[in-house]
Amino acid sequence: MMSGQWKKCLLGDLVELKRGYDLPTSSRIPGDYPIVSSSGISGTHVEAKVKAPGVVTGRYGTLGQVFYLKEDFWPLNTSLYVRDFKRNHPRFIAYFLGSLGLASSNAAGAVPGLNRNHLHQLEVSAPDYETQERVASILVAYDDLIENNMRRIEILEEMARRLYEEWFVHFRFPGHDEVSFKESELGEIPQGWEVRRLEDTVALNPRTKVPKVGEKWFVPMRALSESSMIVGNLERKPGNSGAKFQNADTLVARITPCLENGKTGFVDFLPEDQPTACGSTEFIVLRSISLCPEMVYLLARSDRFRDVAIKSMSGATGRQRVRVESLVDFPVVQPDSATLETFQRFVSPFFKQARTLALKNSNLHAQRDLLLPKLVSGEIDVSDIPMPDDKEVEAA
Repeated sequence: MMSGQWKKCLLGDLVELKRGYDLPTSSRIPGDYPIVSSSGISGTHVEAKVKAPGVVTGRYGTLGQVFYLKEDFWPLNTSLYVRDFKRNHPRFIAYFLGSLGLASSNAAGAVPGLNRNHLHQLEVSAPDYETQERVASILVAYDDLIENNMRRIEILEEMARRLYEEWFVHFRFPGHDEVSFKESELGEIPQGWEVRRLEDTVALNPRTKVPKVGEKWFVPMRALSESSMIVGNLERKPGNSGAKFQNADTLVARITPCLENGKTGFVDFLPEDQPTACGSTEFIVLRSISLCPEMVYLLARSDRFRDVAIKSMSGATGRQRVRVESLVDFPVVQPDSATLETFQRFVSPFFKQARTLALKNSNLHAQRDLLLPKLVSGEIDVSDIPMPDDKEVEAA
């Protein structure tokens, strides 16, 4: 039940929203300040328009998402930002706005958009500053754990990539100084290694059986990360259309601009009773033949692979796709079996730990999303809500 500390008011009594500022792409100069659009941070600039802390939501384009900024920033004209918090807690306001379902407040007819004057007239209920601070501190505790886990995943990813480059690009693997080298089309490579075609080391879009009936996991394009192996935002769907894959496969976006942005994922989330899944038709599925799954993923992330894939793209401007046949003859270094086994022994724990952290974050997201609407509406007493504990989450 809502406590007496909560009072009904108009949203405009709580905060003042203002439209963002024009900043054409041609005028942007990369710098220290984030540029925030309706879909979040979309670049940087040498100048900021708004002092931190900041809260931004979409005015056109992506509606309903709310972004909290800890540093000075430039909100684009596709967004609305909070110009005046009117002595309310900025972090609470971010959570509060995110709970209002602003996408349903579209007031622009056929063109999705939000009108700040219309939003200012929304009837809401909000608590005093002390309660706002308590609500925000509980939710921030969840978000801080999530952010910390994301940083740890990034570190694990970076460690795996550096190890791949050291061993299979620069050939500085353990014992390399005691090995003779020979000439190849990729330059000097260790004796006992060979250069093979990608098609001979990796299966491209291999045949995979997925049951036609019943719901199964489906991976949409948005599930792939631009910088991480983790595949998230999974869906459950009937049928078996689209790309088909199994655990230990690598998924690579083949369409522009997703490929250029680096969308790639490692499949390691399928349960034993559902060993196969489907995804976007715009995925290239890579499955190891003579390498190891982790090496295939890291190969797909390498600059050399991506450069060849991007140059092979064809089709209408803005909708170009990789020609899979152009990758068949891509030269790949095949190490000797002992080196390959040692490499997998080193990197597989990185992949497993990243998945464990991703599962923790999934639990944290679920817990936070369950609490958030009840906390910001006053449905439950914040004094009864414990802070999240990482050990409890790990055991969940």
